[in-house]
Amino acid sequence: MAKSIALLSVYDKTGLIDLAKNLHELGVELVASGGTSKAIREAELPVKDVSDITKAPEMLGGRVKTLHPAVHGGILARDLASDDADLAAQAIDKITYVVCNLYPFKQT
Repeated sequence: MAKSIALLSVYDKTGLIDLAKNLHELGVELVASGGTSKAIREAELPVKDVSDITKAPEMLGGRVKTLHPAVHGGILARDLASDDADLAAQAIDKITYVVCNLYPFKQT
């Protein structure tokens, strides 16, 4: 069975550490963006930065970080041999879980 990966990118971090801890205890690999990754790391949980899988830095003040084929391909892949072959050809892992909430655009 392939490893499970969770992508976490949250503005409101309420409950984040409990969720990350539970996912980690279940053997789920954590991948997170900027401040989310920082919070998880500060809680002494293992986490990869999104840039580790995209090989690209965050930009536009951190607003662009997960818009990349390595992320979207991992999220959108189906359990089909053709999708698995496409992912393997690009060295992209499937992303099993996505946890996100957006910052208040109107207020910022």
